[in-house]
Amino acid sequence: MTATTATTELPTGPSDAAETVAPAPDDAAAHTSVSPTARTLWRRSRWYLFTALALLLVGLLIAGISGQSTFPALDPRSGDREGTLAAVHLLEKRGITVRTVDTERDLEAAVRTPGATVVVPRSDLLSTAQLRRLAAVPRGEGRLVLIAPQQPALDQLMPGSRVAGQTEGPANLVDTLTTPAGCTLPEANRAGSAELGGLTYLRGADDTGCYARHGHPTLLHRASGGRETVALGTGDPLTNDRIAEEGNASLALGLLGSRPQLVWYLPDYSAPAPSVARKSFTDYVPAGWYWATLQLAVAAGLAALWRARRLGPVVTEPLPVVVRATETTEGRARLYQRARAHGRAADALRRAARHRLAAALGIPATTGDVPEAALCAAVAARLGHPAADVQQVLYGPAPTDDAALLRLTDDLDALERQVRQP
Repeated sequence: MTATTATTELPTGPSDAAETVAPAPDDAAAHTSVSPTARTLWRRSRWYLFTALALLLVGLLIAGISGQSTFPALDPRSGDREGTLAAVHLLEKRGITVRTVDTERDLEAAVRTPGATVVVPRSDLLSTAQLRRLAAVPRGEGRLVLIAPQQPALDQLMPGSRVAGQTEGPANLVDTLTTPAGCTLPEANRAGSAELGGLTYLRGADDTGCYARHGHPTLLHRASGGRETVALGTGDPLTNDRIAEEGNASLALGLLGSRPQLVWYLPDYSAPAPSVARKSFTDYVPAGWYWATLQLAVAAGLAALWRARRLGPVVTEPLPVVVRATETTEGRARLYQRARAHGRAADALRRAARHRLAAALGIPATTGDVPEAALCAAVAARLGHPAADVQQVLYGPAPTDDAALLRLTDDLDALERQVRQP
């Protein structure tokens, strides 16, 4: 017996001798293969891929169209109606340096800088602790401009001033209309009438009130040495769509251009405070995407059901070529030999030998394999050999090389031959 046949799995019964398989010749296999090719898979799935790509492009297009401006109101970088880019251009033409800061540390540094005008457009979104820290910063000889400050900001940055109507209930909000200056503030006198409104205020002892509406000013100015604080009831006269109306441009240049530097505080107000728990990724996913995912899952399920019904059940087909079972056995033996699977080959040989010996001795295989104790005892009694020797041949350890596998094959052949012809 050669090394090739030694690794061959022996037939396990009479039916194996008539085993039929379908390894047709090369030309026939090329024409009768039922495995899908790359071309077939592409033909079947291309419409699904095109549909998914189209949905993705439409979703991106809708997201891009429906996306809102990235700039908030009164942003000096924004050219929208509510932006202040036009006022910034006018200031830059006069030699004013304009920059933006977005951190509290930079804001405090700007407030300390002499010769700087600092604009806080959304002071109502600052916490009380932030306002208290800002009020405690030693200020240089500059100007701090608060746009539509609420009472908490006034208490910290302009103590003594109040929002009109705040004590009785909601603050008094008035429409933005052309209003005369009506005060001695130089910037307001040069501008003349301007479009003011929004919040109205009650003046403190050191305040100058301008542009009064219903008896309450919409602009407060407080000076203490070289430090100035301005409260503006609305940012409308600074916006791009109103800068050219009345004396708005002159007022904007006067309030924001009195110092060589202009610093605009623009933090990310949507970001959570440090004390707030961090959000997970799913918190930032819009609710509509969950419904879209559910709809896609339902559509995928329906498509799978449709394709399954279309393909139908598996249909058996007679094979075009009949070959001998020994060819399959030899092919498997060559695979074992190439993989150096000595243990797998030995296990196949032993299992086949055990089944043939059990059939010859009348021992039933109740669980798919032959009972070890019964088979070893029957073979030992038949041949008069020790049961341990029989067990070593039929159930021993796996061989580690080709020579040991050949010896095991010879021992199995001899054992089976002696049992059949004692």
